[in-house]
This record gives sequence, C-alpha cells and structure tokens, in this order.
Amino acid sequence: MKPSHIEHIGIAVKNLDEQIAYYQDVLGLTCYNIEEVADQKVRTAFFMVGQTKIELLESTDPDGPVGKFIEKKGEGVHHIAYAVDSVQDFLDSASEKGVTLIDKTPRKGAEGLSIAFLHPKSTFGVLTELCEHPEK
Repeated sequence: MKPSHIEHIGIAVKNLDEQIAYYQDVLGLTCYNIEEVADQKVRTAFFMVGQTKIELLESTDPDGPVGKFIEKKGEGVHHIAYAVDSVQDFLDSASEKGVTLIDKTPRKGAEGLSIAFLHPKSTFGVLTELCEHPEK
C-alpha cells in the first residue's frame, strides 16, 4: 500500500483574497474552487498546477489549527497530501508501524474527500495528510 500521487500541497495564508490575486495575476493560475470547511476552521481555495493541486488555507478562527500554525510559524507550506486507495487501511498500517496519528479514522475534507492526518512528530516535521477520493 502506497500513495498513488501527491493530491495537493497545503499553504497557510493570512488573507485568502490577496493570495488568490497573487496566484492568478502573477502566476497565471486559475482558482477553480473556494469553500469553507467549518469543522477544520478554514476557508480554502484551489489551483491546479499540472496534475497537482495547491490548496490555500485561511483560518476562520485564530484558535483553529491553521490559525495556530500561522501564529507560531507564519505563512507558508502547511502540509503535503497524498492520494491513497483507503485512508483507514493506511492509518491502520501507519499506526502498527508506530506513527502517531492525529486522526484515528477518516473525516470529511474539502472537495468531498475522506481525509486524515499523521502527526508531524512522527513524520520528521512534515504534517502529512492522506486523501481518498469519494469514487474509491
């Protein structure tokens, strides 16, 4: 069991509208989706770069995960997300190998994906997200 591809790279931002303008006006990319994920306390915006998505994350609550991240580390790369066939199977396997899980079971993420996170203390400092597409 291994990831099939990088699903997206998550970037924490202070102001979603300013960042969208940069990605569109300077980089020439098109924002194809903006949505709020209330339980994660974020607004997201998505861009395609080849086969990989860039996900901008703006906190809707300073006490939310992205708000705390920006307060501690500033804007920048927040996480890398990998597409997997089964998030639950991957979580079970990672846990058996001693990886600390943020999520023990998948939850709903942006764009209708099932997602879960591995703790960066177990992944050499990189917050790792696992994503399963709904058609799987």
